[in-house]
Amino acid sequence: MEKQILICCGTGCRANGSMKVVEALNEAAREQGADARVIADVKTTGCNGFCENGPIVKILPDNLVYYKVKPADAKEIIEKTVQSGEEIPRLMYKDDTGTRVRSQEENPFYAHQHKVALRHIGRIDPENIEDYLKEGGYEALKRAVSMTSDEIITEVEKSGLRGRGGAGFPAGRKWRTAASYEHFPKYVACNGDEGDPGAFMDRSILEGDPHCVIEGLAIAAVAVGAEEGFFYIRDEYDLAVKHIKKAIQDAEERGIIGESVMGSSHRLKLSVVRGGGAFVCGESTALMASIEGRVGEPRAKYIRSVQRGLWNQPTVLNNVETLANIPVIIQEGGDAFARIGTKNSSGTKVFALVGKVKRTGLVEVPMGTTLRHLIYDIGGGILNNRAFKAVQTGGPSGGCIPESMLDLEVDFDSLAEYGAMMGSGGMIVMDDRSCMVEVARYYTNFLCEESCGKCTPCREGLRRTLEILTDICEGRGREGDIELLERLGHAMQDASLCSLGKTAANPVLTTIQYFREEYEAHIREKRCPAGVCKELTRFAIQPEKCIGCDMCARGCPAYAISGGKKEVHTIDQTKCIACGSCREACKFDAVVTLGRNDVAERGQQA
Repeated sequence: MEKQILICCGTGCRANGSMKVVEALNEAAREQGADARVIADVKTTGCNGFCENGPIVKILPDNLVYYKVKPADAKEIIEKTVQSGEEIPRLMYKDDTGTRVRSQEENPFYAHQHKVALRHIGRIDPENIEDYLKEGGYEALKRAVSMTSDEIITEVEKSGLRGRGGAGFPAGRKWRTAASYEHFPKYVACNGDEGDPGAFMDRSILEGDPHCVIEGLAIAAVAVGAEEGFFYIRDEYDLAVKHIKKAIQDAEERGIIGESVMGSSHRLKLSVVRGGGAFVCGESTALMASIEGRVGEPRAKYIRSVQRGLWNQPTVLNNVETLANIPVIIQEGGDAFARIGTKNSSGTKVFALVGKVKRTGLVEVPMGTTLRHLIYDIGGGILNNRAFKAVQTGGPSGGCIPESMLDLEVDFDSLAEYGAMMGSGGMIVMDDRSCMVEVARYYTNFLCEESCGKCTPCREGLRRTLEILTDICEGRGREGDIELLERLGHAMQDASLCSLGKTAANPVLTTIQYFREEYEAHIREKRCPAGVCKELTRFAIQPEKCIGCDMCARGCPAYAISGGKKEVHTIDQTKCIACGSCREACKFDAVVTLGRNDVAERGQQA
């Protein structure tokens, strides 16, 4: 029986050498070819999601998955697994009990997921249209061209699908409005300008299943009467651009799009536009300005893009993940999609689960899944079994959710109610060694650099907010700073031109709301409780806990730690640079965090 070897060749696995694994497996298969009892078909696929364990290799029909595969493992895989059906335990994943698991379904990272947008990724070759067609690809588009515009849009409305790019606007309502205008030409566009730190959902879909996004955009074009569409893709996403361009070309050659969409009277020309490298171009009107060749700045939305978008014509803009859901909705019906998730947030959502969590990667779960389920059941809990502190959702403009809200259901409305947001799906987990003031400062600095500067509340509000946060982190904080930050944040929310400015204060306001005591410690006690802000932090070793293992001294870049083997170690405060490497190295929690003044007193006593 012929066996198939699927190798993850998404960006993450490529960085870990998956293309060399492909070469090695092909070479090993050729060497064994004459005498092999089975034939191995080696196929490259998109991102499997479990990036930190890549390269990932899956053998079918055995449904056996290997992780962290190296080129040196190729010959053994061909000889033992492909030819003889033997497992290689060292390449299999260990679950939470230490048991080696065969399949992805048994892997705790995958077991709780429900894949819709990611349904094909890891199973098909993104550069082979035949693979997509075998999975039922373009059947939804074939059905859509036989439906009326109203019938298509009605299914999307029934599904309850809301925009996955962050705004959460009902897709069906957007399409219905655009279809109602009799101004031609009309346009459709796909937002693939994913700029959030730590987010790679859209990238993985474009790289791993480009045809499903093309199909979704083509259905949108048929529904609203558009004959031209654009993929606006982040400039750094070379592999995504390559795959989407090839997919467009292949679809045109097959007559799926072009002068006759699936043999119908509909026409559709698709083009790829590379992003200008600005975070603000993820905003709809700034994105459209960039496509037109103008500076990527937003405009006031008293007239919506569905009425006047690209070149002042009706335009529908959806993000990658939103469009990836459309073929499923048309093929299986809006009601079936609506049964997944919650009443007001239907379907699934793809998250990039990253940070201080044991299992990181791409996760797709039904809307309404709790943060606890995501972080502990799928993510495996906090790295090194430290205490959970917060999770930041929604990208740089998202809010920070504390431990007391771990059972919060993740959907558009629940997160917004508590000052956070769904955003595009970034989810950064933090432990007790994360400073929430520094977190707010980091995101404010990012947004300050990415603000287009067009409107005063965002431009000046972010600059002043960053100045205050920097002062607090560097020990210059004053009474009244917290209240001033709150006033600035509310002013930006009320008066900024676009969503970047309106949501920019979320990290600051939520960290003040849920972690106010950390701000107060920075300002009043000149102490960073997490030991992150160097100007407010010094480290000391507790004699009663130190066993003299010498790990802290080995990791100290400033050579500030003295003490021999099995002797109590000490830190020379005149040499210490407060980098925290000693605390990270110590396995016995002997290193404690002190404030700036605490250290001075300790040094005087010493």
